[in-house]
Amino acid sequence: MRPDTPADHITEAERLLRTAAQYPEDHEPLFLQAAAHLELAGERARASTLYDELLGSPDTTIDHPHLVKALKAANLWEYGHEAEARAIIDGIRSAGPLDAAPWEIAAETLEAHDELEAAHDFFSTALTLLLAPGEEVPYATQSLLTGRHRVRRLMGVAHDAWDELADTLHTAAVPLDELHDPKRLWSLGSSDPGELQAEINRLRAELGTYRSALSRPFPVAVLHWPEDELRELLTAYPELAQEYLSHQDHLARLEAALRDLHATGTPNLGIVTGTVPSYEAFAASEAASPSDPDLLPQYATTLAARGRAVPWPPARSAACWCGSGRPYRECHGAG
Repeated sequence: MRPDTPADHITEAERLLRTAAQYPEDHEPLFLQAAAHLELAGERARASTLYDELLGSPDTTIDHPHLVKALKAANLWEYGHEAEARAIIDGIRSAGPLDAAPWEIAAETLEAHDELEAAHDFFSTALTLLLAPGEEVPYATQSLLTGRHRVRRLMGVAHDAWDELADTLHTAAVPLDELHDPKRLWSLGSSDPGELQAEINRLRAELGTYRSALSRPFPVAVLHWPEDELRELLTAYPELAQEYLSHQDHLARLEAALRDLHATGTPNLGIVTGTVPSYEAFAASEAASPSDPDLLPQYATTLAARGRAVPWPPARSAACWCGSGRPYRECHGAG
């Protein structure tokens, strides 16, 4: 059962924190999930403490510091710390992170507090940084286009090329222009059955889009082994050699599998990187043998659920997912 009451959310947050203590390598995504539940429970100060713990720990390096800062800013603004939240948001803009999530959270925070010009500027700056002309829009970046479209409708400005791209990527039955129409709320006070039915249809379409996103809260992920880890894995568990002919073959098959999934229309694809100690711990938790090849996709799914997936495809100018250090367009994206 999903948490519903504040007490349920606190219970779930505490469960996640216990899990984080058990799996310290996954403490960052588990802390973020726990903080989200604390916010929903109204325990915003306690949620801020978790964000501070992630950002201030001298013993660990977090993978997504700008995301943590954006979430902290959004939370702070909600319980009266506007000046600090603004300072954090300004810092995110100056840092220019190369992933969409912190930009989106910061922009939506500004939008939620009627800072439409600033929100529009944040969305636009992020898209300029993350989206190359003519490049296929990554899954994570599509929400920036949608958010910018929504803000521009609220501002009453005319469509531009990015708005048209957002319209093209939108797959729900009701167009974005209708979903983002600032006059929609007026129809809720109408006594015209036709207007009310139209609003019901729009809300159903919007709900369907949200449900579709929630049905896949983490990416469809494939499992990547760095060369040293794969060597160690096969030395310890030679039974898995039939799954991995060579490291180069492993990398080529990953890219091919992702492209096949993408070609079938599967959204939200990602790559998780395995380590032998983590895999052995997972096998022990499942009371299974690490030499069982059926355990590998379960391990990948578990890593993705813990927030360990890196979205695929990366921007063509970004570093390749394989760890070669070369741009994706010159490495596995060259095909």
